[in-house]
Amino acid sequence: MGNFLQKFFKARDNPKDSVSSAPAFYMGQSVAGKLVNERSSMQTTAVFACVRIIAETVASLPLHTYKNVGDGKEKMVEHPLYRILHDEPNPEMTSFTIRETIMAHLLLWGNAYCQIIRNGRGDVISLYPLLPDKMTVDRDNKGQLYYVYKKDGTPYYLGPDEVLHIPGLGFDGVMGYSPVALAKNAIGLNIAAEEYGGRFFANNATPSGILSTAGSIKDPTKVRDAWQSAYGGIGNSNKVAVLEDGLQYQPISMPNSDAQFLETRKFQIEEICRIFQVPPHMVADLSKSSFSNIENQSISFVVHTIRPWLVRIEQAMDRKLFKESEKGQCFVSFNASALMRGDYKSRMDGYAIGIQNGFFSVNDVRRMENLDPISAEEGGDLYLTNGNMLPLKMAGAYAKKALKESEAGEDDGKTT
Repeated sequence: MGNFLQKFFKARDNPKDSVSSAPAFYMGQSVAGKLVNERSSMQTTAVFACVRIIAETVASLPLHTYKNVGDGKEKMVEHPLYRILHDEPNPEMTSFTIRETIMAHLLLWGNAYCQIIRNGRGDVISLYPLLPDKMTVDRDNKGQLYYVYKKDGTPYYLGPDEVLHIPGLGFDGVMGYSPVALAKNAIGLNIAAEEYGGRFFANNATPSGILSTAGSIKDPTKVRDAWQSAYGGIGNSNKVAVLEDGLQYQPISMPNSDAQFLETRKFQIEEICRIFQVPPHMVADLSKSSFSNIENQSISFVVHTIRPWLVRIEQAMDRKLFKESEKGQCFVSFNASALMRGDYKSRMDGYAIGIQNGFFSVNDVRRMENLDPISAEEGGDLYLTNGNMLPLKMAGAYAKKALKESEAGEDDGKTT
């Protein structure tokens, strides 16, 4: 990739008017005293689970290239972008890998960048993801955006047509804000709670205390170390303590039940799920889930969490990857229909309604269920409807009224 960078990056002159990203005070240490950044936050299980679930879900969806045809659309299998987005964006990655990486960058840094490599005709021939923490976005003296990527301390300059930039939620429409930076206090509290739990169990799951005696101790350090060696650590749990020379042990730490340690940890999982809009049951927190509402929560996850990310990625790709002559006619689209499917019985009932009312053919349904199509000779592509469905003018009282009027007209004609 270094050869690509050196070959295709080109300089821009007189840069000015830097485009700001998240303010500096959003980064760094949280009020809980823990350093929170994009990488340290991934050491917490809730953040890792949320990022992994969203990234893998988006990466697993089929991504196709289409063109508008009349009132419909058709796949552009022969278009150069189809293979790049659907199969292999570059010689080193699969489509799943690059989309998973893009989503991880969006969820942690709030921005995702890919270098666009084109051939002499302007067709995209490969995409390479770039690390967001090494990218700076600025404006030149004409107000045009350009990108500076630092690799091994050396800055490389890219024009806006050389970078696929997908910004997350932001305030200026250019740069996205890091969700981790904006929610550093919630994540920092979770890190602190995990560290407290680790230290607690490392000290034999017993609160610290005081060894005291009415007399004097010649070597307090030796007594303390001997106590810690005999009774400290998880391997010495449940040992019977033996006190001599009038020593007394007095615990001084607050018990975990009083500190509501477990409740704090559970609440922080909910807080992190709220940041990423992931239902808690998807990170193995089933305290507020049941068999009756998990399916609805999963569908809500697709509608309110996954779909906005898909639209954001699709529109960025449409804007940057197609030629000017193709824009408005060609587009990329994820197929998220599989995520919206209910249980087997509900799907079959829905398919039956679709076939009976003429907006599904048998082959349409078989494709959605990943089954081989039925040949056209066997009627697999026919769109059918129930025979008892009639136009309103031919049904019930309307038909009788029309018949009487018709008969009355005939009688008038005979009389005349």
